[in-house]
Amino acid sequence: MRRPRNYNTKQRNAILSYIAALSGEKVTAAQIATYFRESETAIGRATIYRHLEKMTEDGDLRRYSADGIPGFCYQYVAQPQNCPNHLHLQCEICGELEHLNCDMLNDIRDHVFTEHDFKVNAYKTILYGYCLSCMENLHA
Repeated sequence: MRRPRNYNTKQRNAILSYIAALSGEKVTAAQIATYFRESETAIGRATIYRHLEKMTEDGDLRRYSADGIPGFCYQYVAQPQNCPNHLHLQCEICGELEHLNCDMLNDIRDHVFTEHDFKVNAYKTILYGYCLSCMENLHA
């Protein structure tokens, strides 16, 4: 018997709860596996990867590459229905990832589509740079 696509398991719920409890911090699959191994919760790596992929497809998590970190990082999306509508900013120093709601960038996405026949996937688009706090620390 096949399970429905949105089937919730104890493992899926445990993984999602753990990532949500990180309050927006990024985490790798290896870090998740270490957490569950150390807490003596039996969730194998293959199960973790399978659920991370599904939760990313469902919009519960955001997956991205971060400089200096092997593999992908994952971050909980508190309001997934709005995330595809805007770009994201990530600080290259502290790793903070912010939602960027800006009409000007919507104009850029529209331009790229109409002038270059390319649709930007805002859900997966991250602009890298430095947050104000890190910039201030650099100049201190």
